[in-house]
Amino acid sequence: MDIKILVAALTLAVGIGVAGCSREQSDWEKARAANNADSYELFVKKYPTGSFTGQAQARLKELYEERDWQKARDTDTPEAYQLFLKQYPEGKWTEEARIRVENFSLAQAPSGTPPAPEAAPGAPGSGATAAGTGAAAAVKAKPSAPAPHPPAHAAAKSAPLPKPAATPGASAGSGDAVIQLGAFKTGTAAANHHWARLEKSFPTTLKGLTPTVKSSIAPAAPLYRLQVTGLTRGAALAICKTLKAKKQACVVLPKAHHQ
Repeated sequence: MDIKILVAALTLAVGIGVAGCSREQSDWEKARAANNADSYELFVKKYPTGSFTGQAQARLKELYEERDWQKARDTDTPEAYQLFLKQYPEGKWTEEARIRVENFSLAQAPSGTPPAPEAAPGAPGSGATAAGTGAAAAVKAKPSAPAPHPPAHAAAKSAPLPKPAATPGASAGSGDAVIQLGAFKTGTAAANHHWARLEKSFPTTLKGLTPTVKSSIAPAAPLYRLQVTGLTRGAALAICKTLKAKKQACVVLPKAHHQ
């Protein structure tokens, strides 16, 4: 008699377990069919340790990010994108958010005024000019006898002029670092126009560099990224340092971000 009761209890337990699994499977299929945050939240609440809970939580994370990314895009301010980056530092839309923050930084420069050009040696405000001014003042304050002209044979033995220092762009073309100079919503024309403006204002820094414009492949609103590829890491950092000192947007990207 006891054996029959035990068998019946085990059969009942198995039946309840099978029914529970079947119910969870059914609820999971319903949640997937609805495919929204509410359905997955309800499933996770009902089955906190279920067989499909991990999948439901992963999908919830994706949906939350998509929702918050849409909010950031609708707001379209630097603060909104920065908040998104704080919430999702390694998310699906993280790169796009960083690009848009950088683009706002670029837009802060007056659009009608070209960036301040690089100071040439001896130009007003350069170290060479300051030194020359000081020397002139000293001569004016205390005149001295003019120095005699060196003989012709002495001039012939004068030391050769030093070679000019290498510019940041001189090592371009031999590395896999990338710099991004802006991201534009209006197409390649805006990106090319900005490059022409930068090239005119920074001829030394950007000498020998060839830009590319890459369009966004994400389902978000398209962006056109002005980049220079094939740089060494050192050259990329030097170029961005120079441009940022003049309030121009520039960010060094790893190779994976521009493929």
